[in-house]
Amino acid sequence: MKTKLSQKQIGQRITELRKIKGLSQEDLAKSVNISRPSLAQIELGNRSVNILELQQFSMELGFSLDDFMSKDFEVHQEINDENEKSINIVEERIAVPNLKVDKFKNVLLYILEKCAGKPNVGETVLYKLLYFSDFNYYELYEEHLTGSKYRKLPFGPVPQKLNTIINQMIEGGTLKRVKTKYHGYPQTRYLPLEKADLEELKASETEVLDRVIEQMSDWSAAAISNYSHKDLPWLASKEGEEINYELAFYRDAPFSVRNYGDEIEQE
Repeated sequence: MKTKLSQKQIGQRITELRKIKGLSQEDLAKSVNISRPSLAQIELGNRSVNILELQQFSMELGFSLDDFMSKDFEVHQEINDENEKSINIVEERIAVPNLKVDKFKNVLLYILEKCAGKPNVGETVLYKLLYFSDFNYYELYEEHLTGSKYRKLPFGPVPQKLNTIINQMIEGGTLKRVKTKYHGYPQTRYLPLEKADLEELKASETEVLDRVIEQMSDWSAAAISNYSHKDLPWLASKEGEEINYELAFYRDAPFSVRNYGDEIEQE
């Protein structure tokens, strides 16, 4: 029996079929000639699919359009242990960040230099500025800025290996750690002792950094932490686990920094 499916139902069915085939979003998007963010929006049910695109999906994912549009359509999954392992590997390899230590150091120096003299920019605010810089850049350009991995912790996303890098910079004389108080509470601040090497930062990178700094660097630790708790990558992750960069494509306003509407019109 055919029925009119909602965008969400279509998205869910495509997602299930893609995973059974062991395809990443990037693989399927290339096969049907749309952008990966657009596929993410389809799978979420936020973007409609026209009949030509649906035919492309049917060829790539191996389903009948009549069956797919049926109310009783079921996704059958017959895989052995080896196939299951290969699917897991495909899913896990998406957006695996590789820490660029020199890039991270320059991004850190750039942010601290731009925020010089702002008494609110202690560790908590700094962590969130780094997080939004990394995830905003990835959503915009589908490339990693620093490649830092972030964990979901009670006070918001925290970059891993940050303490190690900061200690290296302190020992190398490029950074200074200061213990102080802000509004009566203990605060740890970092002061840059040298400028960021701007030759190591692309124009697209400094543009994203400047936007994040302009928007959030005056916020209190509580305000920026609360804001980060409403960002979908943090919300969709489990406590203590690493936050997947791919979740940036699932953001809604005001967190999303990419205009998907323009991309959809161009396709």
